[in-house]
Amino acid sequence: MIERPSLDEVLDGLRVVRLPLRTRFRGITEREIAVVRGPRGWGEFAPFLEYGAQESARWLEATIEAAWVGWPEPVRTTVPVNATVPAIPSDDVAAVLARYDGCTTAKVKVAEPGQREADDIDRVAAAREAIGEHGRIRVDANGGWSLTQAHDMLTRLAPFGLEYAEQPCADVRDLARLRVELALGGVDVPVAADESIRKAEDPLEVARLRAADVVVVKVAPLGGVARALEVVADCGLPAVVSSAIDSSIGLRAGVALAAALPELEHACGLGTGALLGGDVTADPLLPAAGALPVREVEVDPALVAEHAAPDARLEWWRDRVSAAFAHL
Repeated sequence: MIERPSLDEVLDGLRVVRLPLRTRFRGITEREIAVVRGPRGWGEFAPFLEYGAQESARWLEATIEAAWVGWPEPVRTTVPVNATVPAIPSDDVAAVLARYDGCTTAKVKVAEPGQREADDIDRVAAAREAIGEHGRIRVDANGGWSLTQAHDMLTRLAPFGLEYAEQPCADVRDLARLRVELALGGVDVPVAADESIRKAEDPLEVARLRAADVVVVKVAPLGGVARALEVVADCGLPAVVSSAIDSSIGLRAGVALAAALPELEHACGLGTGALLGGDVTADPLLPAAGALPVREVEVDPALVAEHAAPDARLEWWRDRVSAAFAHL
């Protein structure tokens, strides 16, 4: 159990920034984030705006862990990361991948509302061409396909040599059925669970139902690095550490988790700093030679001020933190 600071202590160290994105991602062009300074450093509180107070409380637990408690000792000094390809036109894929220095794994977003199946196929084909035959391609549907659509699309995408498909269906039972159907059809595409871990009341259901080959874990939605390590151990499956659109403060927490895992078989989704057009540090956590270093992030007060959100948004976030704190 984390020894928590008081609400006043959390609010005293709270700042809110708006960071621009280089490319539209999940329907947004800027990311609004609250950052909190505590005795151990900075923590990030950035649940997406539609999340309620109870769900956001786990994100606040992770913020407090970073700023007041700290993380386990690392067992590695670098963390391999993948490139992330948003749901962009296929002609733009190569330019996005070029921002990720040395990354040999690409995660391609698919099942974007309003797009066609052909758009997904073209985007994956462009990623395969750009990354080469020896690179790894994984797709992420964010639960956007039905069971039938997932089976059909993964059968069509399998020839591109997919490392795995992340959350192809929203329902964990559909993931379990999909794994069986793909195996029976001779379609060699492993299944990874993301939302079925981080948004579930019982993240271990994935393992019990044999619904995934890989678990994708994010620090903030699980309540911190220590809790995420417990989930991975209890699931007993290979883990990929991922992020949302985080500042380098949030990415540092993901790096802490990946660095503390006993085994790390796959590149992690922690290279998303390359999607940002600004950050709170002059030395952001960006991929170099396909990896992120395990190091601290020095926050620049001038950049925090430069990207500061309007005062009204600061008050909105203070209210949101207060509401989440009541659920701790």
